[in-house]
Amino acid sequence: MSAAQLIARARSYLPPDRVGYVQSALAFATEAHDGQKRSSGEPFIEHPVATALYLANINLDSTTLAAALLHDVIEDTGVTKQELEKDFGADVARLVDGVTKLKRLDLLSEDPDNKNGSAPVPLTAEAARAASLRKMLVAMASDIRVVLIKLADRLHNMKTLRHLSDDRQQRIARETLDIYAPLAQRLGMADIKWQLEDEAFKYLLPRQYKSVSRMISRKRTERERYTEDAVRALGEALNEAGIDCTISGRPKHLYSTYQKLQRYQARGRKFDEIYDLIAVRVIVDSTADCYACLGAVHQMWRPVPGEFDDYIANPKENLYQSLHTSVIGPQGYPLEVQIRTDEMHRVAEDGVAAHWTYKQGEAENEDELFDEKLTWLKQLLEWQREMSGDEEYLDSVKTDILRDQVFVYTPAGDVIDLPSSSTPLDFAYRIHTDLGHNTVGATVNGKLMPLNTQLHNGDTVEIRKARTPRGPSLDWLNSDLGYLATASARAKVRLWFRRQERDASIQRGHDLLSRELKRLGVRISASRIAEKLGFGDDTELEEALGTGQIGIGKVLESVTQNFPPVETNGVLADIPANLRRQERTGLVVMGAPNMLTRVARCCSPVYGDEIAGYITRGRGVTVHRTNCANMRSTDDHDRLVPVAWGHADSTYPARIIVNAYDRVGLLRDITHYVSAEHVNIHSMSSHEDPDTDSCTVTLTVYTNGVDQLSRLFARLETVEGILSVSRANEGETAAEAVSQ
Repeated sequence: MSAAQLIARARSYLPPDRVGYVQSALAFATEAHDGQKRSSGEPFIEHPVATALYLANINLDSTTLAAALLHDVIEDTGVTKQELEKDFGADVARLVDGVTKLKRLDLLSEDPDNKNGSAPVPLTAEAARAASLRKMLVAMASDIRVVLIKLADRLHNMKTLRHLSDDRQQRIARETLDIYAPLAQRLGMADIKWQLEDEAFKYLLPRQYKSVSRMISRKRTERERYTEDAVRALGEALNEAGIDCTISGRPKHLYSTYQKLQRYQARGRKFDEIYDLIAVRVIVDSTADCYACLGAVHQMWRPVPGEFDDYIANPKENLYQSLHTSVIGPQGYPLEVQIRTDEMHRVAEDGVAAHWTYKQGEAENEDELFDEKLTWLKQLLEWQREMSGDEEYLDSVKTDILRDQVFVYTPAGDVIDLPSSSTPLDFAYRIHTDLGHNTVGATVNGKLMPLNTQLHNGDTVEIRKARTPRGPSLDWLNSDLGYLATASARAKVRLWFRRQERDASIQRGHDLLSRELKRLGVRISASRIAEKLGFGDDTELEEALGTGQIGIGKVLESVTQNFPPVETNGVLADIPANLRRQERTGLVVMGAPNMLTRVARCCSPVYGDEIAGYITRGRGVTVHRTNCANMRSTDDHDRLVPVAWGHADSTYPARIIVNAYDRVGLLRDITHYVSAEHVNIHSMSSHEDPDTDSCTVTLTVYTNGVDQLSRLFARLETVEGILSVSRANEGETAAEAVSQ
C-alpha cells in the first residue's frame, strides 16, 4: 500500500489543483507521523494512506481525502485543530476533529453531588468509548463524511488487528460488529459492511469462522459449477431477448453464511440444503431493461411464491435499488437473482458515498432526494439534546438506528421508519413525545389493537390520544410486557418519571424550608438563601433540600450570616454621647458601632434573624425582629435605624411554645433534650387543658442563633407526646416596646 497508488488514483478523477491539495495533506501527515510505528512495526503513515486510498477508490472529494490523511494528527502528534484550519481550511479541520477520539482531558467528569465543584475524576474505559462514539455520531449528523472516514479507518484497523493483544482484539471486533458494520449497512455501503463483518467474525468466533470456511470450501467446486451453468443459461436467454447485460455469480460472505446457517439449523435443516447461498447478479443499462430482464427470468425459471422484492419502485432507506427474485433454477434448486443498473450497483456497494458527488454538484433534485433519504440522521441530533448520558445515547443508536427497520404509514400516508419489533407506542413517540405520553389506544390497518402489538412493513397506524393529559404507565418500561422496543421511547418515558420525581422533590424542599423558617419566625426569601449557598435559583435549592443533597441545617447556617447592611438614615445624631458605648451583645448599630443596644422582650430576636433598631429616649437602641408587630405598628419611622449582628459569641433569649399530650415525665424529657443541646433555660411554665389531656409548655432559652434553635426544635420533636414546637409570636403592644 503506497502513497504513489493514492496519488495515481486521485489523478484519475480529480482536477490537478485538487490533486495538489491532497499531496499537501500527504506531506503534512508524513512529517507529523515521522518516526511513529504501528503495533505491526510498519511506519504509522501507512494507516492514513490506506484509509484515504479506500475513499479514493470510491471517488470521494479531495477534502475527504485530505481529512483521511490527517485524521490521526490531532490525536497522535499534538497538531491542533486551529493549525489544520489555517493550513487546510475549516472543512478539513472539522472532519478531523469529528473523527478524533476525545482527549484525556475531555474524559473527566465532576462529582454531580458536589455543588461547589469537586476534583475531576476519569471516566471508566467503557464510558470513555461511549463518549467518543457519541462525539463521532453527532459530528456525522452534521457531515456524513465524518463516518465515511471512520469506516475506512476501522476497516484498515480490522485488517491489521492480529498485531494487538487478545483483549483489545475482542473489544475492537465487538464494537465493529455492533456499531460500525450496522452503520455501514444503514448508509448502504455493502462492500465495507461485508468486510467489517467477516473480519470481526474471525476474532469473535474463531472456531465457527473456521468451520464455516471449511464447509464453504468443501462445496465450492459444486457451487461454482452450478453457478456457471445458471449464468450461461441466463445469458443465452437474455441475449435472445435483445437485452445487453453483464452476469456474474454473487459471492456469499462468511458472516452472512454463518447467520443463515444458524437460522436453518433452528428449523432443523442441514448445510447441504442451503442452496440459496447461490446467487447471480445481472447488470443492465436502464430501469426498463431491469423489468424486461425480470420477465425473461420468470419465463425461464418458475418463481418462488412470496420471494420477489421491487426495491427500484420502493428504494430502501439507505438508497439501495434493485429487483430481487428467487426462482427454481437448474436441477430444481433454488436460485436468487438480483437485477439492477450499473448506477444502482455502484450505490448498492458504496451507498451514500456514491451519492456524495450530488452534494458537490449542480443536481439539486438529487441533492434533495439524498437529504430526504437520510432524515434519520436528524434523530442523532435530537437525541444529543434530549439524552445526557453517553451510554444511554449509544444504546438508542444501536436499537433505533442500527437495527433492521420496518416501514409503516400514518393515516395521512407519510412513511415512518422504525426498528423491527416496534409497537404502536414506539410509533407514537416517534411522531411526538406528548403524543406518546398520552396514548390510550391504537388502530393498525383499521383495527383496534393492543399497544404492544408488533408492527410490520406496510401497516397503517393511527394513535388515540387521551382527552386530558395523563402521562405514561410504568408498565411501558417492563420489557417482559413488550410495550416499547425503541431505546429512545423508553428514555422519554424514564425522563417523564424523573421530571415528576423532580417536581415532587422541589415541593418537598419548599415545604421543608417554609415550615422551618415559619416556626423559627425568620423572614428571609428562599431566593436570597439560594444565592448565598451558590444555587442558581430557589428551585435548585428546594430540589436539593427535597432530595437530601443538602440538609436544613446547612441552609440555616447561611441564615445566620450577615446579609449586606442598609445605609444609615442619619438619625443617630440625637443620641446622647454617654450611651455610645459598646456592649457585648453581638449587635452593631450601622454608622455607630459603640451604641448601647438591648434586645426587645416582645419578639426576642436571636442571632440570624432579620432585625431593625428603634431609638428609645435615653436608653440607646432597642433591637426587634423586622416582622415584629410592634415595629410594624409604629408611626415614628424617623426613630428606626439599621442594625446588624456583629458576632456569634453572645447568647440571646428566645421563647419556645411546645404543644404536647400531658404525661408523667414530659417536663423532665424536655429539659433533658434542651440541656443536651447546651442551651440554657431561663424560665419555663406550663398550662394544662383538662378537656383534651394536652398541655402547652412555654420556655425562655438562651441560644446563639437560629441554627442552634432549629437543632433544638428537631430534638424536641422526637420526644414522646410532643405535637409541635415553634417560636413564640410577639404578644406585647407597641407602647410596651417603645417604653423599654
